[in-house]
Amino acid sequence: MTIFLPEFTSPPLMLALVAALAYLLGSIPFGVVITRAMGLGDLRQIGSGNIGATNVLRTGNKPAAAATLILDAGKGGIAVLIARATLGEDAAQVAALASFLGHLYPVWLGFKGGKGVATFLGILLALVWPVGLIACATWAVTAAITRISSASALAAAALTPGYLAFLDHSDAVLLTLLLAILVWVRHAANIRRLRDGTEPRIGRKKGV
Repeated sequence: MTIFLPEFTSPPLMLALVAALAYLLGSIPFGVVITRAMGLGDLRQIGSGNIGATNVLRTGNKPAAAATLILDAGKGGIAVLIARATLGEDAAQVAALASFLGHLYPVWLGFKGGKGVATFLGILLALVWPVGLIACATWAVTAAITRISSASALAAAALTPGYLAFLDHSDAVLLTLLLAILVWVRHAANIRRLRDGTEPRIGRKKGV
């Protein structure tokens, strides 16, 4: 099966504008905003210090964690959908990458962001929703078996390019392969703990 990039037909300046706006949207640290607004403290000083929903859950506040999950996924998905509606598929992929990088390296937090799992899934649901659903199911099944969020994220990210290729969405394979590599890079410490058997379970309030 041939793997190819989308045809870039939109004007370069428009794609650059899409990238900038999508990056800024992706940079919004919803986990930090929500925990502060709800009086839960500075999320970066809690648990692992990560700004994502899994670490918000360590505060013990499930609604805050759910809101963070939805908003972190939503910002990636919205960036893709607006770019696609405005300029087409090439812009959608640019927005996907830019919003994901925004979450990982947000300008508002000195470029120290999250690990990108929720944003990755939100992007997938907007790009190719059947594959997004399969990736979410992969996360859920792995989580049910292992009770380890990082293992679930790594499995979903690693398998997604294969899902796309199998379902004949090869134009998105290279993009999702890059996103998956970034997810794995951001989980380097988790991978070491998984290897050592010290990775905490979902919902644990202490530890990393």
